Amino acid sequence: MEYIYAAMLLHKAGKPIDEDNVTKVLQSAGVKVDSTRVKAVVAALSEVNIEEAIKSAPSIMAATTPATPSVAAVSEQKPKVEEKKEEKKEEEALEGLGSLFG
Repeated sequence: MEYIYAAMLLHKAGKPIDEDNVTKVLQSAGVKVDSTRVKAVVAALSEVNIEEAIKSAPSIMAATTPATPSVAAVSEQKPKVEEKKEEKKEEEALEGLGSLFG
């Protein structure tokens, strides 16, 4: 997968997806580069319209991957937990005050 990721990064940066660039990206990431795999990826992607593949990917990914909670959904849950903790602290404080006045 890292070979595809390297190619996608080069595409996003507007750089040519060639053997030298893919190799440089992989080496920068600390990946032991297999030149045969680099050649295969570059050859396979030379006939692919990457923009079209990216546009069609969300519909494919949505159909094949299970639903995961979004960051927004997870962040919405956090305040509720904090609110409950605050409410509990307030209740404990009020109970303590009540014991003072009997």
